Amino acid sequence: MDSRSVRNLLQVMSELTLAQRRDFLQFVTGSPKLPIGGFKSLTPMFTVVCKPSEPPYTSDDFLISVMTCANYVKLPDYSDMNILRGRLLTAIQEGQGAFHLS
Repeated sequence: MDSRSVRNLLQVMSELTLAQRRDFLQFVTGSPKLPIGGFKSLTPMFTVVCKPSEPPYTSDDFLISVMTCANYVKLPDYSDMNILRGRLLTAIQEGQGAFHLS
């Protein structure tokens, strides 16, 4: 895996509590549980892409966003793992039960 951002996301995900993992799944997929077979069985396939930023903003200024119906995560290239963790938890919490265009 070449992407530092994706490696950092996987590291942060591995450190989440069980409740936070459920909230993450709900945020990304619309369901608090994975199908039988886990992530590889999601349809459509779980996808993470880079969310670009434009000056005067940096990636650290944005939250992670998702397209739930497509299991699609738009991940800014955060400057460090602590910022990623904070932005992820904020996005999960603020995104519960919400619908926004991103």
